[in-house]
Amino acid sequence: MRRFSGVLVAAYILGTSYLVASLPRSLAVFLLFMGSILLIYYVKLPTWYRAAAVAVTLGVLMPYLGTRNTFYLEVATQVGIFVALALGLNIVIGLAGLLDLGYVAFYAVGAYTWAIFGSPQALKIWPQATSIFPLGGWWFYAFLLLAVGTAALTGVLLGLPVLRVRGDYLAIVTLGFGEVVRVLANNLDKPINITNGPIGITPVGRPPLFFAPLVQGLGLPSTTAALYPLYFYFLVLMVVAIVILVTQRLKDSHIGRAWEAIREDEAAAVAMGVPLVRSKLLAFAAGASFAGAMGVLFASKQVFINPESFTFLESIGVLAMVILGGVGSIPGAILGASLVTLLNLQVLKQLSLTLNSWKAAGVTILGYNIANLPTQLEPAKYERMVFGVILILMMIFRSQGILPSRRRERELKEAKAVAAEEAVPVEGGGA
Repeated sequence: MRRFSGVLVAAYILGTSYLVASLPRSLAVFLLFMGSILLIYYVKLPTWYRAAAVAVTLGVLMPYLGTRNTFYLEVATQVGIFVALALGLNIVIGLAGLLDLGYVAFYAVGAYTWAIFGSPQALKIWPQATSIFPLGGWWFYAFLLLAVGTAALTGVLLGLPVLRVRGDYLAIVTLGFGEVVRVLANNLDKPINITNGPIGITPVGRPPLFFAPLVQGLGLPSTTAALYPLYFYFLVLMVVAIVILVTQRLKDSHIGRAWEAIREDEAAAVAMGVPLVRSKLLAFAAGASFAGAMGVLFASKQVFINPESFTFLESIGVLAMVILGGVGSIPGAILGASLVTLLNLQVLKQLSLTLNSWKAAGVTILGYNIANLPTQLEPAKYERMVFGVILILMMIFRSQGILPSRRRERELKEAKAVAAEEAVPVEGGGA
């Protein structure tokens, strides 16, 4: 049976990839291809086969299809960035039960760490250091590690003043922290110009294309514009793989069990000897470190950053990914980040493009001319409203998320069973 399932999965992956290659502009076909990862997760397969299928899909087919349509590669890279962010926030919220509404601040710390030193912006701070700054591309890798430590230290600094608050108060404090970081980035252009204020920093340095000679030797397209999207895709894929591995190991370790104990009942956890302060600080530091690494990748990939890249709505977007996929679930965080990013970057924008093409063609639906439809009703302008509606529906019909953690799913089932028992009237009771 497993062998038959493996054949079906392989046929689906190859079939959808062939359709994407034949129809590189079809949104529906690309979404079907992306759904192959979900199919690999759900179908019962041997572990080695599942790993091989994921490696072939993401490591071979996706880059090849990305060369046919570079926008697909951009979408896949953005999905990877938000997957890492969602997994980091999932540690803080899903495992430790600490509601963090300022998570994007750590993302900003990582981005500005590299952007300042990897661009001419550093010369505005140290004008005499023309022989040192901006740092060369090879420093990117050092700053990728440095940003992990810097963001983790920032997470500890955030954790120290909020150890005595919980619930709504914790959410308010973390929200304020996120806004403080954004406002600092917006105003630290005087008296010393550190962040260049609202203008932003550009050009941010990129890592060197050390494999370019090999590509040229194979006779493949080797222009910078063609290679950098692939380069950043594989960098993001590598970082995401490391993040997933680290998250899984943390979840299964005694630290992860301590986080879950704090999430379930803080007082009971302390009574059982769980080090509350250290465990909370570790949760903030671990979650922040992932965001710091992705901040460096984001700054280098975009070549430009400014404070508007790290608004409160970005934190809400990552939170929506965690809730949609399933709080405390690693596959859920991955699925939630993928769905929200695809909905934002592809589905809603494609609907807007289709609507505009219908307007230009004067299409009539049910007697109404689409050309008369106001521009304010374009789907791409309502992404936050769409996310809000989706979350409301999720809370009503599937509050545990699409792929919930087993413990969370069991807790909700037990709670429903208890509520059902309490609702049944006892025979012979009453006045």
